[in-house]
Amino acid sequence: MNETMHLDSLYPCLLAPFELAGKRLRNRLVHASMTTLMGQNNRVTERLIQYHANRARGGAALIVTEPLGVAPHQNAPARVRVWNDDNAEGLRRWADAVESQDCRLLAQLQDPGRGRHVPGRNPDAIGACALPDDISWTVPHVLSIDEIRRLLDDFVAAAQRVQRSGFSGVEISAGHGHLFHQFLSPWSNHRDDHYGGDLAGRTRLVAELVTALRAGCGRQFIIGLKLPGNDGVAGGVGPAEAERIAMQLTRSREVDYVCFAQGSHARSLELHVPDGHGPRAPYLPLIRQLRGATYGVPVVALGRITDPAEADAIIERGDAELVALGRPLVTDPAWLEKARRGRAHDIRYCISCNTCWDTIVTQHKPIACDNNPRVGAPDEVDWRPARAPSRRRVAVIGAGIAGLEAAWVAAARGHDVIVFSASREVGGKTRLHASLPGGEALSSIYDYQHAAALRAGARFELGHTASAGDVTAAKPDVVVLASGSEMIAPSWLPAEIRAAGLVPDLRSAMHTLLRHAAPNRGAAVIFDMDHTEATYASAELMRRLFSRVILMTPRESFAQDTALVTRQGIVRRIHEHAIETLVFTEPHWTERFEDGVLEYRNVYTGVLGAIEDVALLAYSTPRAPVDGLAVPLRAAGIDVRLVGDCLNARGILAATADGHAAGNAI
Repeated sequence: MNETMHLDSLYPCLLAPFELAGKRLRNRLVHASMTTLMGQNNRVTERLIQYHANRARGGAALIVTEPLGVAPHQNAPARVRVWNDDNAEGLRRWADAVESQDCRLLAQLQDPGRGRHVPGRNPDAIGACALPDDISWTVPHVLSIDEIRRLLDDFVAAAQRVQRSGFSGVEISAGHGHLFHQFLSPWSNHRDDHYGGDLAGRTRLVAELVTALRAGCGRQFIIGLKLPGNDGVAGGVGPAEAERIAMQLTRSREVDYVCFAQGSHARSLELHVPDGHGPRAPYLPLIRQLRGATYGVPVVALGRITDPAEADAIIERGDAELVALGRPLVTDPAWLEKARRGRAHDIRYCISCNTCWDTIVTQHKPIACDNNPRVGAPDEVDWRPARAPSRRRVAVIGAGIAGLEAAWVAAARGHDVIVFSASREVGGKTRLHASLPGGEALSSIYDYQHAAALRAGARFELGHTASAGDVTAAKPDVVVLASGSEMIAPSWLPAEIRAAGLVPDLRSAMHTLLRHAAPNRGAAVIFDMDHTEATYASAELMRRLFSRVILMTPRESFAQDTALVTRQGIVRRIHEHAIETLVFTEPHWTERFEDGVLEYRNVYTGVLGAIEDVALLAYSTPRAPVDGLAVPLRAAGIDVRLVGDCLNARGILAATADGHAAGNAI
């Protein structure tokens, strides 16, 4: 048995070849469509090509691009234009970069229609009916039959253009609440013409597109179809309706595969990208149910599939013929190649945090990842740090994820690295978050970093708060200060109460509760000036222990510093767990607190209220860097570099990026 056969036996089903439209796939792994925002001015860029080439080199057998600009009205700058020949040369280079790696490249055909998930309404939206989008309340221009036919012509012409450029096929995105979904759904399609009414009418637009694509591009061109599985909208496309739609659109067997997506442009948008608050691979039962409605057309499994063994089992059980990953391949493009070579332990795993979604949708920046600081870099695939020209002594102060990232990279570059940490365990505040509801997957960040640091020879001194003398005694050439941050006590809290520890910051409160958790009949109150996930995960845990949990904020709502899909889940769970909320309020400190009564005031009117039987009051607030060692160490002539919260209190994305940059710069 040769080495390749031996390696492929580790995940035999996942690594088995397959065929679509007469085109060979080397394995069963599909990179699901992910918007990257790496296109610029409607042009193909080198970074966009590099991103997809990296995933092909890392093992994917088929890659679906982000939605392309397939009609003249689709003019967002990041959408690569394919409705004319402006990008002919760039499209050819893109296709060649992927297809030359024995990976099939498919262009996604999509239009958002009335769908919008950023603030404001879209005056240029088109749609099936003059009905408002469930999130933005955008009312679209209703497409006439002539406009529909022109749109179909545009889509087919674009498909032919990418085919000439070397792409292997297209995927029609008819899920996620986009335009085609809006035609399919009885909730959003009230037309009484050829493209509305009964099932045949509502599916006609997609059916005609499939037929036209097949006629225009031939049988040796892959046509994939992404359909709604359960859009989570009352009166929309639930599992039963999804079965009917799938049967209607696969009966002709003109499509080469079907993929079922969840959620819509509604309160159910969070279903699109399931996070750590639910099970892994949450949609497999539904996929099993729906695959019986596809007339034997291959099915692609999709939805928080993160582990190679899990993906292999999906194929082995016959749940699907192919497995699509989006976020996990953003995190580690070499996901499959590492698994194939028996290095699954070396994968940087997706933590389902949806930071990638946040960067592209909320921040309008190219896609980024909490656990991959090198997304789209030329050397991203199975990256190894370059050896430093000379060996230096490096002291890292703090074993949170910023410090750990700096430590493993610096050690792998050949430096002599020692890590000091006041905690007996690595991970810092991320370790605390990992112990809260929905946070378990976060542990894979610091577990990877710690293991990589140990393999590279870094030493750890844990459980001791290092003084300036301790650090200088190690005689470092460079100090990476990653000592984190502390929550700033709110102005309404008297200094003597703060000093006595009667009102702790939320981190301190959670450390205590996790060690000494016991049911309490009183109320727990969190004053929230944080508005990120860990605060609400803490409230969920508290709800198991206290008779009441009350969130209080001076803002008009909660979770404002999270991505929309994350915020939807947070708000839903707040209601499901009967967590009470008070907006435009802050505590009004009085001596009644000693009797368990917390008074609060409206920040605008000053009107007072009170909460009885308060057993715990904690604050979650903006954070100040803990950087006290910087001055004495610099005075001692040491090169000190601040990273993570110690530089400026931010989130995981910044922490790993800072640490990664510091480790490489030494």
